[in-house]
Order: sequence, then structure tokens, then C-alpha cells
Amino acid sequence: MLVRDRMTPNPTTITVDTSIKDALNLVRSKPFRHLPVLDAEGKLVGIVTEKSLVYASPTSTTTMSVFEVDYILSRTTVGQVIQGEVVTVHPDLPIEEAARVMIDHRIGCLPVVDDDQLVGIISDTDIFRVLVEGLGGGHPSLRVTVIIPEEVGSLARVTQCIASLGGNIHSLGTFWGQGPEDRVIAFRLEGLEREAVLRALEKENIQVSHVWEPESQKS
Repeated sequence: MLVRDRMTPNPTTITVDTSIKDALNLVRSKPFRHLPVLDAEGKLVGIVTEKSLVYASPTSTTTMSVFEVDYILSRTTVGQVIQGEVVTVHPDLPIEEAARVMIDHRIGCLPVVDDDQLVGIISDTDIFRVLVEGLGGGHPSLRVTVIIPEEVGSLARVTQCIASLGGNIHSLGTFWGQGPEDRVIAFRLEGLEREAVLRALEKENIQVSHVWEPESQKS
């Protein structure tokens, strides 16, 4: 899965000459939180959110009248308040690496740039959707979590055990366990009964740490 697969292509943008008032009206009227900012040549120079625009506006404790505040917002441009160098990613970056960039920089959105041109935008919500899809969230399936040693063949032993029961692995995720040599594997399984799975895994001496199934599947 690459950034290009889940980014929003050709996002709505504003320019450095856009007033704060117009930028606020735009972001409040649309179902998105981030607005890329372009210069006169169409190059990306920043990104703003409703929060950053409000922060750049006169505070609620100001002695100015509503009309004076409105005048200031209409005369102050986005180019006057954007700060710092914008962090971007390439559309062919693996999506988990885009998530890492967001975490490292403590940001919730990344403009996607190819050959110095803005081609899309990807947000933390897009990343969460990939996480939910990858782990089978919302799917009516049995979720079984096992702990296996970090060694060759461990995962294959678990999948072979499940395959021998005639079931299907709808999704799986792997995570580091509490121990340095442990891996936690969360499976979503279809076509199998809870007790049959647990008996088979116990027979293979595979440690089960958690089992969950939707209420709709419980008898």
C-alpha cells in the first residue's frame, strides 16, 4: 500500500494572497481540516488548518469591535502567518512510512508532492482507515491473538494450524511483544468455531493471549 493509493488527489488549495477570513470560511464550509498554501508559481509553501488560522486571529479578549476584527481578518493574508518549512511525502512512499513521518513530526496531515508539484494530501484519518482495514475492523470474524517467538517458521506454524481446520485468514497484523524475542500476531478468522481454533492452537503449543468475537457471532 502506497501513499498514492489512499491520498486525496488534487486537494483544494489556497494561495499566499488569500485572506485569513476567506481561508476560515473555506475550511469551515468543507469536510476537511487542512488547506495547502501555494505561491504565485503554484509551488507549495505551507499548510494551514482552522486551528492555526484562529490562532493567528485576534483573541476573544481583544477590545476591538466585531467589525474591526472582521476588517483585520479580511486584510491579513495567509502568507503573512504561515510558519516553518512544510513536511511533504512522495506518492510512492509506503503508507506506513508516511504514518511514521506524521508521528516523528507530530502532525496530522502530509501534502503529497511529485516533481515539485502538489498532487495530493494524506491525513491521519486516511492512515486510520488503512489500519482498520488491515486489521479487519468491523468485519464479522473471530479475532485470535497469539504470541510466538521471533524465529524462522513460527508464523508459518500458526497459519498451517489454521489452514488444517479449513478456515480462512481474513486479515492479520504483527506487533512486537513485551519480550525482546516475542511477536504478537492478531488474526481475523472466517469459517471456524472459537473452541475448535483454541484446541488446535493448544495442541501445537501456540500461546493464545486473547480471543474476541462480535456479539452477532456469539451463540
